[in-house]
Amino acid sequence: MREDELATRVVEHFRAAFDDVEIHLEEPYDHYGNRGVADVYVRVRTPEPVDYLIELKADAAVRHATGANEILRQYRRMERYFYKDDEHAIRTKLGREGPGVHALLLFAPTKRCVEHVREHAALYESVDPETTVEGVEAVRKVAFLTNLDRAPEGELGFLSLNGPLAFDSVSFREAVPSGSRLADALWGDD
Repeated sequence: MREDELATRVVEHFRAAFDDVEIHLEEPYDHYGNRGVADVYVRVRTPEPVDYLIELKADAAVRHATGANEILRQYRRMERYFYKDDEHAIRTKLGREGPGVHALLLFAPTKRCVEHVREHAALYESVDPETTVEGVEAVRKVAFLTNLDRAPEGELGFLSLNGPLAFDSVSFREAVPSGSRLADALWGDD
């Protein structure tokens, strides 16, 4: 599975789920030499602006990474510097309900990605889900994408790795959609 397939499903999902949406692929940022690219940058209005900064990881990225630290460094760099770039802005807003930014690190539901996450589960589980970005409440989510085959008709989903369910727990196993690509990647040989 390639990252462009993941990006396509993410774009289809946001277009189907929201009426007022801006979607930017491979959105660059640069803050005093801290350069990078958000794989997908989405702004929805509900009615206030809510942003989704998305870092996608499929087989090739996991294969070429030196490890989880490199992947987490890219993800945290995006979160840290994206809004410091003069091209992007998020404002605090009185009365905002819920987070204004969702920083997502999303893995493909493949055997290679599952093996990578299993090997480094403690690092991915340790990512604190609550933070602020430029004074705006934000949420970090490290997760596997689910329901890829049902997008855009069905809702694209994700199964969090840094939430209340530990990766190899019974609760995590029960939360995996049966018959899904993630289930096949986790237990296809069982």
